[in-house]
Amino acid sequence: MAPAWRKSCVAAAFTLLGGCAAVGDGMVSLPAVSVTASGETTPVGTVNADAADDPAIWRNPANPANSLIVGTDKKAGLYVYGLDGAVRDFVAAGELNNVDLAGNADGALVVASDRTDPANSHVAMFQLSAEGTLTPQGRIASGPGEAYGLCLQRHRSQDGAGGSQVIYAAIKDGTVRELRIDRQAGGTWQGTPLRSWKIATQIEGCVTNPRNGDLFIGEENVGIWRIQTSLANAEPELFASVGEQDGLVADVEGLAFAAQENGPDYLIASSQGDNAYAVFHINDGALVGRFRIADGIVDGTSETDGIEVSIGDLPGFPGGLFVAQDGDNSPSGQNFKLVSWDAIVSGMGLR
Repeated sequence: MAPAWRKSCVAAAFTLLGGCAAVGDGMVSLPAVSVTASGETTPVGTVNADAADDPAIWRNPANPANSLIVGTDKKAGLYVYGLDGAVRDFVAAGELNNVDLAGNADGALVVASDRTDPANSHVAMFQLSAEGTLTPQGRIASGPGEAYGLCLQRHRSQDGAGGSQVIYAAIKDGTVRELRIDRQAGGTWQGTPLRSWKIATQIEGCVTNPRNGDLFIGEENVGIWRIQTSLANAEPELFASVGEQDGLVADVEGLAFAAQENGPDYLIASSQGDNAYAVFHINDGALVGRFRIADGIVDGTSETDGIEVSIGDLPGFPGGLFVAQDGDNSPSGQNFKLVSWDAIVSGMGLR
């Protein structure tokens, strides 16, 4: 949601951090460069509403041209799109907010935060086929509170569509729950709580570092937290703050991890309050630049919620694909914009 412009002080969630973090006033010192989208998806079916929210990308290793994008209509269910932006499938699965996936050669396990019951969070489970069809596989409970953000642990060795997997459920009140999910006979899933943490205020977007398992969580009015999940006694530590120095204007929304094969890794955050995206160097947390998606062959983005990036050759996107939710796709309903990662790297002078 769009931020309320104000300055305030929010108490840190953990005494070891001390002090408080200032909420930004909409001003940052580092300008954002402009890039344009190469394409866009068909709008979600819920029109005249804040409905599209979060994307995930499955790269088809056998035929990259048939790679797929999964996106939520948080009022209605889950879409599957091709790289041309056309709808391949839709499942009317209720109020699904964030989505993530773990893929293999045959398709992917798709998980989505299910907020249909605002008092009791759940994770909705699906199997995505290489042909682009989604098969519901039930849902698992993820504890009290309203489901909001969700991401998979990509560091640990998993088989994607089966076996065991770790997920992180970001509850709207700031609780983060780590759960192991195991596939049962018949294709359903069972969830086992492992650990939990508490951030002070509302959270949503999250992503993990596939190199070492670090978890990054966006606290909407405060900044980005990192949890070193490989440590038994891991506690959240502030990675980047809302405000001038870190280039973030509340709300902090979607997070994406760019794991480059021949270059540094980056964390990308949706700086929703000024319709921009902040890019951080993952090793030291330094802000390396900001960009916006401007009008081009398709319109640009504004008030972006979820984002995702896939590094690697895809048809039309030789260096990779960045996908961003567009909060104002007037006169049509909300949708997702498709941007070449090469355009972002070139525009920002990254490598």
